[in-house]
Amino acid sequence: MTFSSAGAIAPPARAACDEDALYRKIWLRIIPFLFVCYVISFLDRINIGFAQLQMKQDLGFSDAMYGLGAAVFYVGYVLCEVPSNMLLARFGARRTFTRIMLLWGLASVGMMWVSTPTHFYTLRFLLGVFEAGFFPGIVLYLTYWFPARRRAAVMAIFFAGVAVAGVLGGLVSGWIMRDMAGVLGLYGWKWMFAIEGAPAILLGLVAAVFLVDGPQQASWLTPTEKALLAAHNGPAGQATRAHSFGALIEALRNPRIYLFAFIYFALTCGSLTLSFWMPLMIRDFGITDVMSISLYSVIPNAVGAVGLILIARHSDRRGERHRHFVACTVGGALALALLTLHLPSFAAMLALLSAACVLIFAALPIFWSLPPSHLPAHTAATGIAFISSIGITSGIVSPWVIGQIKTHTGSMDNALYLLAGLLLASGVAMWAGVPKAEPRR
Repeated sequence: MTFSSAGAIAPPARAACDEDALYRKIWLRIIPFLFVCYVISFLDRINIGFAQLQMKQDLGFSDAMYGLGAAVFYVGYVLCEVPSNMLLARFGARRTFTRIMLLWGLASVGMMWVSTPTHFYTLRFLLGVFEAGFFPGIVLYLTYWFPARRRAAVMAIFFAGVAVAGVLGGLVSGWIMRDMAGVLGLYGWKWMFAIEGAPAILLGLVAAVFLVDGPQQASWLTPTEKALLAAHNGPAGQATRAHSFGALIEALRNPRIYLFAFIYFALTCGSLTLSFWMPLMIRDFGITDVMSISLYSVIPNAVGAVGLILIARHSDRRGERHRHFVACTVGGALALALLTLHLPSFAAMLALLSAACVLIFAALPIFWSLPPSHLPAHTAATGIAFISSIGITSGIVSPWVIGQIKTHTGSMDNALYLLAGLLLASGVAMWAGVPKAEPRR
């Protein structure tokens, strides 16, 4: 039942209008800022994909060393993700996001001083420790503001941020590495880490004054609007025991957590491969100039950003997740497998890479619209973080495995077949293991 601001029961048409206006108001207030933060976080995470085009030669790193360095980030990330989300549930989003952004910004800028493999591994590990909890924190935070039926489209905005980070990396990273090389006697890749890491520090300071912990703390919402959100989403951010050890144990006993974690593991193996190895894949298509590689990488990422938003919105409009998810994973697997054909046409190979980006990236927001609705409210914080932390171990496994395969075979073909198989398995797991009737929350 929906009430108007005057306290009377509103007609259905008026209620729908008021509800849409409320969620539009919330969207405009919190989503653009969090989107920018997420773009910067992902850019700082993946910019070593561009840095490697110079960094490996300048420092004498092999593909295997680079793969290990990319993987070490996720060791720190996995170890600290669940504790970070428990701290968010206890101390609030504002302080948690501020801490995360300030520390990861400092670590990212610190990457400019890497000179040995040990430095590289240590800073990548610390970057993972500091950034841990940011993404699952966003997933949890959005449940405070948006009901389940609206979350796929909202989550799509953030996964579009992954593609936007790739676009920015393509446009900016190549330019910095080429045109800033030699300034003050520094390599171009050093300037790239310094320039792309600094915004996180600034955003962390802004978060300290801009964000609120939840709807009840939002001075820009009316009491009626807060009551409507509480009716739709529950007492956001106030679930008792959400940060307790008991909630963690209860989450760990839920078998659905592990099913969701496997599905997310398979998805992120595919998406991280595209993020970390796309510059080298484009180089293998026959492009050798660093700036040209960077610019061509914009195309698959831009296509992926637009495509995933359209697919997620279609999923929300239809109120259907499983068929959309399976179509994306099967199509993404096929696109990755077809890349092993090494077609002589550069345009055809870039089109296949773009198709893989659209479909694999689009599966992610559809996936993340489901776990919050299938977990008990008081275990949502730990459950979401645990799914993310187990799933994101793909960031430890995938770069290292691909680095080893490429080092020993000189090709990524076997890795692409492996990733295609994982994507197919994730589609089967979603279809067979997750109830198709989504609980309304």
